[in-house]
Amino acid sequence: MPPSPGGRRLRVGTAVAAAAAVLASIGVGVYALTDDDGGRSTATSQQPGGRDDGRNDGRDAPEEGAPDREGDEPRRVESGAVTDSLSGISLPVPDGWYGEELQVGAALTSKESYDCPGDTSKTCVKGGAYSAPAVVLGTRGDTAEEVAKADISANAEESYGGESYGRITSHDVLASKAVTVAGQKGYLVRWKTVTQKGSDGFVQSLAFPSPDRPDQIVVVRFGVDTDQQQKILDEITEGIEVAEGGRGNGQDV
Repeated sequence: MPPSPGGRRLRVGTAVAAAAAVLASIGVGVYALTDDDGGRSTATSQQPGGRDDGRNDGRDAPEEGAPDREGDEPRRVESGAVTDSLSGISLPVPDGWYGEELQVGAALTSKESYDCPGDTSKTCVKGGAYSAPAVVLGTRGDTAEEVAKADISANAEESYGGESYGRITSHDVLASKAVTVAGQKGYLVRWKTVTQKGSDGFVQSLAFPSPDRPDQIVVVRFGVDTDQQQKILDEITEGIEVAEGGRGNGQDV
């Protein structure tokens, strides 16, 4: 279950300088994000998952009151929706979750946490989701379907692989289908992952063109423990809208 901004904030791990260069070349801009230690790293992927192996992937529970960027307190959204200004969308904040706008994307995190089964010195959360441009994540593809299918393996590994849950022993494909998101023709792939230790999880990669930049594909990565049920994935997916001031074009699949 993906990102957790705030305190032990969402770290933009596996820094890829090329991603920042690509962002600059397409006019998205190069962003500097703050890591867990208050240092700065170039814009790259935002990781889901609960381990602390140099990339906090959002399943790590946040520490209250830690600075988000350059000493600013993160603005925690407890209800309604959180805005991803870069992509021109908003993500709904489910009951029992909170949201935060990031410099590259937006994040949702469950408030329920527990000791990670594979490493009890770390804290994991019950679920999370975050949005980011596909180019930032390094996910390749020319269409929403290509991007979603290319992204799901990395999403699963970041969410439920590694030290926090042990390796992923198997997965089942639960869905692979076209959807309409914020008026855009998108695509989602959903897996159930079976882990070596602790909770199994539902992971979903959702891809669609940005309502503000149709040539830019947005990815929303999800990771949720299976005791949370799949309906939370549907609730968030169906609740993604064009952000206030965005345009969208009302396309149907």
